[in-house]
Amino acid sequence: MTTHTTDRRTLIVDSAIDLIAAQGLRALTHRALDTALELPAGSTSYYFRTKRALIEAIVDRITTRSRTDFLGGKGGLVTPAAVPDSRADIDRDALATGIAGWLDHLLAQRRNHLIARQALILELLADTELRVRLTSCLFSHQRATALFETLGATEPATAAADFIAVIEGLVFDRFAGARTELRPGTADSVHQLTTVLAVQLKSVS
Repeated sequence: MTTHTTDRRTLIVDSAIDLIAAQGLRALTHRALDTALELPAGSTSYYFRTKRALIEAIVDRITTRSRTDFLGGKGGLVTPAAVPDSRADIDRDALATGIAGWLDHLLAQRRNHLIARQALILELLADTELRVRLTSCLFSHQRATALFETLGATEPATAAADFIAVIEGLVFDRFAGARTELRPGTADSVHQLTTVLAVQLKSVS
């Protein structure tokens, strides 16, 4: 695959993510992408023969970007640094602030990815492989379980799942719930996220 082909495919997929975020999954068509990118008719179909192929490429793009963020140290909860060595080392307020800062970064820098991801998770309920890739690409249950083991949770895997559910809700609330007006990248944004997360972390004794 040539560099030109790779760049064109990436451009189409990024535009598809933006289109889903702005207009919903039903708006995602090959023709709509050709129009949005001012490409000759049939260009998107040349690179992605079917809508399924296009959706698979979108899932790849979102999960690859998440992996890149992880390797670059922007993974928040999923990085080893987020899991202290022992309960004595844990400052739960600081931990909540750190995870909140990471969530705020996601909301500020990857808002369209988050919206497209949510829409695709619902669309792909019957497709276990792609759905699981999307649900696990941002929030690691394994790392969260390790965190709650260190916090002394009686059932760390359950506590981790509950914590991730809260995080998912916080993210959804920001682009489709009661706090859509709360702008990410601000102190108020981080404070709101921190307050909720701290309650969750401090509930484990």
